[in-house]
Amino acid sequence: MSGATPAHLLVVDDDARLRALLQRFLTEQGHRVTVAADAAEARAALAHLAFDLVVLDVMMPGEDGLALSEALRQQGLDTPVLMLTARGDPDDRVAGFEAGADDYLAKPFDPRELALRIRTILRRAAPPAPAAAPRGPVQLGERWFDADRNELRGPDGLQRLTGGEVALLAALAARPGEVLSREEIAAALGAPESGERSVDVQVTRLRRKIEADPREPRFLHTIRHKGYVLRPGA
Repeated sequence: MSGATPAHLLVVDDDARLRALLQRFLTEQGHRVTVAADAAEARAALAHLAFDLVVLDVMMPGEDGLALSEALRQQGLDTPVLMLTARGDPDDRVAGFEAGADDYLAKPFDPRELALRIRTILRRAAPPAPAAAPRGPVQLGERWFDADRNELRGPDGLQRLTGGEVALLAALAARPGEVLSREEIAAALGAPESGERSVDVQVTRLRRKIEADPREPRFLHTIRHKGYVLRPGA
């Protein structure tokens, strides 16, 4: 994260050699790094420590990375997740995003690309810099999105959002009533290479949190062949 305090990363991978390499490399990049060999060790670490990002291998024995990420999201954990996998086709990437990943990197990868993606996710998840002038909250029915704080609040209080969901909602709320292309949204998410289907998955996840009926959205609309538009209102 920004400032003097290094980001604390949790690296989860059953490959002992890769774990050690990632721990050494990411430590050299200025991060604090904790490692786990499987989902059970990862759960134990997450229960006792706060992390800024989880680097999570998908193909692990027992509970795999997809199942672990989905379970953590269902428990309300909003720590960003970067998935690593030897399977890099589009369907696998979409499955990762559906399970709650913020980004997805196929093995083998260049460590420099991993470092760049980690910096991008951490920057996206960091508290926003003070704005020159308040933009004011955006009303979404009974919920309000505060674009200056990147917070979504409703009748039950603060609504948990992943880093990707915050970036998506912030991009749309900054241009209410204006159609954003999938390419523009992917750039706002910090992953222009992720592809249109990955953007669609993020939209689907966000709708589950801001729409009473995600199948009949009131606020986040699909504009066929063009992209998406946010139409705030009561």
